[in-house]
Amino acid sequence: MDKHFNPANYEKKWQDHWAAQGYFEVDPSSPAASYCIMIPPPNVTGKLHMGHALQSTLQDLLVRWRRMQGREALWLPGTDHAGIATQLMVERSLEQEGLTRQELGRERFLERMWAWKEEYQDNIRVQLQKLGASCDWSRERFTLDDGLSRAVREAFVRLYRKGKIRRGEYMVNWSPVLDTAISDLEVEMKTVPGRLYHIAYPIEGSDERIVVATTRPETMLGDTGIALHPEDERYQHLLERRAVLPLVGRTLPFVADRLVEPEFGTGLVKITPFHDPNDFEMGQRHGLPSIQVIDRRGKMTEAAGEAFAGLDRFEARRQVVEQLRDGGYLVEVEEHVHNVGHSQRSGEAIEPLVSTQWFCDVDEMAGRALESVREGRLQLVPDTWVKTWEHWLGNIKPWCISRQLWWGHQIPAWYTSDGECFVAHDRAEAEELAGTDQLTQDPDVLDTWFSSGLWPFSTLGWPDENPDLAKFYPTDVLVTGHDILFFWVARMVMMGLEFTDAEPFQSVHLTGLVRDAQGQKMSKTKGNTLDPLELVEEYGADAIRFTLAALDSPGRDIPMDPQRMAGYRAFGNKLWNATRFSLSKVGDAQVQEEIEPRDLAVPERWILSRLARTAEEVDGFLETYRFDEACNRLYHFFWGELCDWYIELSKPAFAGTVERPRSGEVLLSVLDRSLRLLHPVMPHLTEELWQRLPGHEVIHPETIARASYPTGLDAWLDAEAEAQMTALMAVVTRVRALRAEMEIPAKATVTLSLSAESAELDSFLREQQPLLQFLLRIEEIRFEVAPDGATQDLVEGVALGVLAGAVELDAAERQRLEAEIEKLTGLIAAAEGRLSNEAFVSRAPAEVVEKQRATLDQMQQRRSQLRQGLQG
Repeated sequence: MDKHFNPANYEKKWQDHWAAQGYFEVDPSSPAASYCIMIPPPNVTGKLHMGHALQSTLQDLLVRWRRMQGREALWLPGTDHAGIATQLMVERSLEQEGLTRQELGRERFLERMWAWKEEYQDNIRVQLQKLGASCDWSRERFTLDDGLSRAVREAFVRLYRKGKIRRGEYMVNWSPVLDTAISDLEVEMKTVPGRLYHIAYPIEGSDERIVVATTRPETMLGDTGIALHPEDERYQHLLERRAVLPLVGRTLPFVADRLVEPEFGTGLVKITPFHDPNDFEMGQRHGLPSIQVIDRRGKMTEAAGEAFAGLDRFEARRQVVEQLRDGGYLVEVEEHVHNVGHSQRSGEAIEPLVSTQWFCDVDEMAGRALESVREGRLQLVPDTWVKTWEHWLGNIKPWCISRQLWWGHQIPAWYTSDGECFVAHDRAEAEELAGTDQLTQDPDVLDTWFSSGLWPFSTLGWPDENPDLAKFYPTDVLVTGHDILFFWVARMVMMGLEFTDAEPFQSVHLTGLVRDAQGQKMSKTKGNTLDPLELVEEYGADAIRFTLAALDSPGRDIPMDPQRMAGYRAFGNKLWNATRFSLSKVGDAQVQEEIEPRDLAVPERWILSRLARTAEEVDGFLETYRFDEACNRLYHFFWGELCDWYIELSKPAFAGTVERPRSGEVLLSVLDRSLRLLHPVMPHLTEELWQRLPGHEVIHPETIARASYPTGLDAWLDAEAEAQMTALMAVVTRVRALRAEMEIPAKATVTLSLSAESAELDSFLREQQPLLQFLLRIEEIRFEVAPDGATQDLVEGVALGVLAGAVELDAAERQRLEAEIEKLTGLIAAAEGRLSNEAFVSRAPAEVVEKQRATLDQMQQRRSQLRQGLQG
């Protein structure tokens, strides 16, 4: 083995080898129980970020673990066409050529889109492979593949024919830059400074005026009513009156609606049905007309009036306010900080607009998804998200599923020249239904989340019955971020129940968000983003994987500190050196598939028992998605119990100073099982080391990735050996600490006295005397009560005493001791002075006085030890 640990020397080698051998491809005809995870498909043109790295690590860990347990484990990869995001990137590319998609036309533009997809899709695969992803790449899917497109059309047609999909006018989030409706997920709420404008509306036929407040005075040009709370006594007289709209002159009726909050502002609210979601609902309830004064591009329409038509909405706001002020209608303007929705993709403030769109009524599906969680068929991890699940699904609204884009699944609806609509699986079926071939397909495409909602089963060939679908659906677990719990997870559950009558997965592990070391959200503007692939180059993929898994604690965000990555790279280095050392010492020993512990020495029985407990604990933690606890247990077993203790305990056996003939076999077998336990988290390093273990072929002839995952063997559990070794290790640890505290020179002769509380423990320590002398580098151990003058302590039922012999001091060492004694003498005198001061003792808090006394006692003991050392 190379002396120097360098992950770059072996990580790609094993990635290529695993892929070439097809170790991760599944067989649906296998009799083994299935295990399946669907990758949350990243955007086809995207670049993996730390959130992807986290989720991919956890998915791969689970799949490798289940695969080693003998399951037919499928991790199905794929990418999402990501309608808005991908189209926006290509449109920006066209802008650099001085072109627009409208100039190209739909057909040529889609050709450019597909070319872009082909160029960038492989990026995701390469990036995932560098992290060690054990996907079955032969089953890779793309949401616009022919098979998935067929599934989308089938789902749409079924829902339409059941009356769950309809077309009509509704309030949507409109992006003027993208020129499309966008989902709630694509709207980012930002807290921005603004103004609250208080505007006076005259009451028709009187001198009375009422005041309403708005943050968007440009929308008042589309007002069609004024609302008040039905129990607000202040304004009941207005219900038979009408207000006059300033600048326009249109008269507005007053309506009573419980949506109004009497305590907010003046208790009167203007109604602009076309440009506000709440106003839209009130308008429908009270039969108010809708007037569009802002168009799809954020410009004022002719309905806004000749003075404002064609103006940008924000310029119109300025001019409306100016005219209100000139006309005496502007009562007050106050600074006002509020939340405004912005397009996540293009960055501009979204415009609520009434638009003709396709909608899916999901009330019934949402009810079934609620029952799944309530009745325990679907588990949310952590369960703190259950309340959010119930709130969202319990208050769900019709889903706007259409988008005014060209890249995506075009809606399978065709229209005759007189506007009659026919929904069908394809054009031929639509022509048959319509009785004519003179049809025009709806130009809109479906919301990306519609096709993503089918992902767990469309990727397996649904709607056709086939071996993959029969074997791997329903899947087992979904690992994804909590930020898309409603927008994607809930829709997959609703779609799965609707089309397959089964939950698409049994559990959903919701990760936190990956943040920087200070807990701040990562963003390009802050300059605190981390590139997973750059981190892989610096620390190795296994260190990144271990860091992410170890930090995944339920319900918490994940602070990514490069120091943690460096620490886990050091962990890899520790394993490398430990294995390298072990291979140099074990001689002809080989890995053993089974070991009978009965005739082994206590150190061997101890490490086998600790390994058995570790295997049991790690398996339990993985079952409950406690990746942090599993990694913590693996880390402490490997670094502490195996490397720092058992390998040290084995050295005298290898040197022949103690008689433990099977220590080589035990060490190799423990390394074998330990590496298999660690493999799902650190696959590359464990494969590299495991392949070097002599006799590993008895476990699996080819790869650790297909070897069995170790279980906690009851036959190896040995409470007596663990208790005995706990005492021995405690003695070694305390004696080493005392030597350091006493600053006993290396040349000094040291006598250790040991007196155990029980005869059994005494017998064990006597038996291990050669081992203790080796570990402590002590010439003499006496099994007796410590003599006077020895420094004493009690650990794990063992009284110990350390007595240092005389050492011939050189001049420099004598000078150092004298200087420290002089310093301590001054500190002791000061402390004695404080404690003899009655005023200090009576006034100072009791804990302060006790601390001073304890410090004085420690300094006096230390001075005594130094004086003894000086006297020799």
